[in-house]
Amino acid sequence: MRRKRMFLWMAIVFVVLAGGVWLLTSRQRQAKVPSVETVKVLRRNLNSTVLATGSVKPQIGAEVRVGARISGKVERLHANIGDKVTKGQVVAELEKADLLAVVNQRRAELDLAEKELVRQDDLLKQDFTSKQARDQAHAQKEVAKAVLEHAEVQLSYAIITAPIGGVIASVATQEGETVAAGLSAPTFVTIIDLGRLQVDTFVDEVDIGKVHPGQKAVFTVDAFPAREFEGKVVAIYPEAVIQENVVNYDVVVAITSDYAGLLRPEMTTSVTIFQETREGVLVVPIKAVKRDKGKPVVSVMKDGRTEVRPVKTGWKDGEWIEIQSGLEEGQSVLVETQTPSNNEQ
Repeated sequence: MRRKRMFLWMAIVFVVLAGGVWLLTSRQRQAKVPSVETVKVLRRNLNSTVLATGSVKPQIGAEVRVGARISGKVERLHANIGDKVTKGQVVAELEKADLLAVVNQRRAELDLAEKELVRQDDLLKQDFTSKQARDQAHAQKEVAKAVLEHAEVQLSYAIITAPIGGVIASVATQEGETVAAGLSAPTFVTIIDLGRLQVDTFVDEVDIGKVHPGQKAVFTVDAFPAREFEGKVVAIYPEAVIQENVVNYDVVVAITSDYAGLLRPEMTTSVTIFQETREGVLVVPIKAVKRDKGKPVVSVMKDGRTEVRPVKTGWKDGEWIEIQSGLEEGQSVLVETQTPSNNEQ
């Protein structure tokens, strides 16, 4: 009985496997088979485009990191993320009691030096002092004045103001924290002017020769996929950017559409750059062009026979490709299409 059951299970497994093989080969037989049709060589206008991806970036000077030029404790912080600020607005204050004391001391020293200069002038008029002593008093007064000015400048550094108008993008300190100014100023806040944005898009080295300043561009962002923003190419960085062993060039697109309240830095963009329109050029479907020993060829119908003819191609626009030489308008070329097999119908 056990042997019969084992044979029965083996038979069931065999049937299942055979059914799977039959189903797989049946689906392969149902694959689409190629067929051909003839298409006339015709003339039409071509609009060549370059597609690339990039991101929204602040323009040069539209993003500023604001910091302190002196060390000290943060006494007041007048900025929070998202706050709008105007140029010259106070965003932070450092403790300045010690700086103010130095200013008062330097002011007193200057006052004393000025009085000494007046006294020396009076003595010189009465011939009770020398001109050298009077000149020395004048020099001391000028030194005291310069030292006071330096102390006042140091005091002014305790008040941190916004160098541009914009929005607070980040805050890197808090009240009560002590900051130390070294070779680089510690950043308090980052301000971005959202009215001065651009698009940096990366164009492949194969296409960069087609891109020039002044060309029109449109782009979309994931946040508003149904909305197109317009722009134009204004600059191409000369230095290449290598991403995953692919050479790209940074193309700067100025935004000409109204984008207030919509675009933000680092939004991903899909960019289309338009080149000039070529009017009335010979075209065939891209599928009609094949490769023979690395050179483009097409199959032409002539007197009921097929003739393979080399051609020179140019621009591409969607499903069409320009034929610069090798064909004439009105000729018929073969285009391979895919049609269902009889098993699918």
